[in-house]
Amino acid sequence: MKKAVLTFALLLITTIGLSQEAFKKDVVNYLEVSGQSNTFKMITKDLVNNIPEAKKAEFQKELDASINDLMSKMADMYMSEFTHDEIKTLLKFYESPVGKKLTDKTEVLYTKGQTVGQEWGMGLQTMMMKYMQ
Repeated sequence: MKKAVLTFALLLITTIGLSQEAFKKDVVNYLEVSGQSNTFKMITKDLVNNIPEAKKAEFQKELDASINDLMSKMADMYMSEFTHDEIKTLLKFYESPVGKKLTDKTEVLYTKGQTVGQEWGMGLQTMMMKYMQ
């Protein structure tokens, strides 16, 4: 009887572990197809320009490893907030034509968003100054 219970427990743990592995793989895939991992690469690309030429390749390798670690931690975060089925639904969206378009426009939207945000920030400063006097 003990062997049967132990076997069942081991099978259950293995199944849960494989299920979590598939879940995390789908979340990492979501982070890729949604453009989130590319956003971090885009944000950090200027950092490479500050590194001496002789050290750029080594820095880029370490930076890429850092981004991969960040993506793993973000995947864990998403797994705590979404179910596997919800992630699968998000993947379907990002694999659709409009989802792909959204991903393709990430850099353009980011750049334009920075301009809009700066303009808003300047207006906010003006508004604050009016009330601080």
